[in-house]
Amino acid sequence: MIPLLVCDDSAMARKQLIRALPPEWPVRISQATQGEEALAAIRQGLGQVVLLDLTMPVLDGYQVLARLRAEGLHSRVVVVSGDVQAEALRRVQELGALGFIRKPVATEELRATLIRLGLFHPPALPETAPPRAEPALRVNFRDALREVSNVAMGRAAALLARVLKVFVRLPIPNVNIFEVSELHMALLDAQRGERLSAVCQGFIGDAIAGEALLLFHDSETADIARLLDWQPQGERDTSEMLLDLASILIGACLSGIAEQIDVRFSQGHPQLLGQHASIEQLISLNQRRWKQTLAVEISYGLEGHAVHFDLLLLFTEDSLPRLTQKIHYLME
Repeated sequence: MIPLLVCDDSAMARKQLIRALPPEWPVRISQATQGEEALAAIRQGLGQVVLLDLTMPVLDGYQVLARLRAEGLHSRVVVVSGDVQAEALRRVQELGALGFIRKPVATEELRATLIRLGLFHPPALPETAPPRAEPALRVNFRDALREVSNVAMGRAAALLARVLKVFVRLPIPNVNIFEVSELHMALLDAQRGERLSAVCQGFIGDAIAGEALLLFHDSETADIARLLDWQPQGERDTSEMLLDLASILIGACLSGIAEQIDVRFSQGHPQLLGQHASIEQLISLNQRRWKQTLAVEISYGLEGHAVHFDLLLLFTEDSLPRLTQKIHYLME
């Protein structure tokens, strides 16, 4: 039996990946939820082959690959990630990963990759493999939506990276159900004293509706313009630049979510809520429109630049039953 380690901070991602493994592959599966756990398992001989996520707490996948090389540990690593930037692929290859598979994992792609890399050798004659004992993994709604958002976030980042010609640092998305007043208090605390510009874009589809809110920090706008080789001649040009960027990020992220949960979102036109405003001014509208929201928070950062974008996907409380149903279907 081949010791196989599946390392991902998302229980849903681990469950999907384990289910996608070739049933006749003779492996003994261990799991890790972050990089330090993965390294400890590998040192114990539990990771001859490793399926490794990149965006994780404590130690991310890049750091795990670097530590494997530094410690002379000879695991054979295939990266399985939602970060599909071309630079991410180049970096993991440089650090010694044998292959790269994008999330969500397609069974046939995983099988073909394992065969191509010489990690799995199908039997010459078809045979009925004994059922593999599937680890008992409890996946809750929040974990599942975070993983769906993680995949969508990665696709949006890849598009942003091509437009700005930079490497985009990806966070672990935050998913919380807030009373809208609580969300506003959290935003006030995080953005206190900063002047912001914000773009809002509504979306609706299959009984799921909400708004995407993208916050730009005014102190970073000039750097964004330089990256775009844009020379705004006034507020109108700056507004156009922010609206264009918002269309890229919001559109790609919503498209990634919609594809995974099998819905089609109709999106409104992005609107500039305000420029050079306080967070209190920017968020007062939503407080009057609904009382509770499911909030997905994603903060993109640009490597080598003091620039980041805060994206909030705010689902109305009326959307929760249908969204929960869609997410639970993925979890089965």
